[in-house]
Amino acid sequence: QVQLVESGGGLVQAGGSLRLSCAASGRTFSAYAMGWFRQAPGKEREFVAAINWSGGNTVGSDSVKGRFTISRDNTKNTVYLQMNSLNPEDTAVYYCAARPGRWSRWVHEYSYWGQGTQVTVSS
Repeated sequence: QVQLVESGGGLVQAGGSLRLSCAASGRTFSAYAMGWFRQAPGKEREFVAAINWSGGNTVGSDSVKGRFTISRDNTKNTVYLQMNSLNPEDTAVYYCAARPGRWSRWVHEYSYWGQGTQVTVSS
C-alpha cells in the first residue's frame, strides 16, 4: 500500500504560480512512477505530467508543456508539480498517483491516488 497526500493548492490570479506537493508513505517510494492528473467540474480526469522512479525521465501533456514541471525527491518521499503562467483553464482538482514500474499517462494504470487538492485560477 502507498498513501498519498497532496498539498499546495489554492486560489491564484492568472499568470501566477503554485507548487503542489504530494507526500507518500508506505512502500518504497522510489519503486514507483508518479503522475499528476486533474479533473475540472463536469470533465473527465486528465493526465498532466509523470515522472519515472529516478526522476530522470519526465513527460507532460501538451496543454502544460513549458509551464508545468514535475520533479521528485526520493529522500523526502515527495513529488512536486511546479505550475507557472497559470490560466483559468487550469482550474481543477489536482491528484497525484503512483504506479509500480514505468510512468503512464492513463488513469486506469495507476494503483494509488491521493485525495486531491483544489487549484482555482481567477481571470
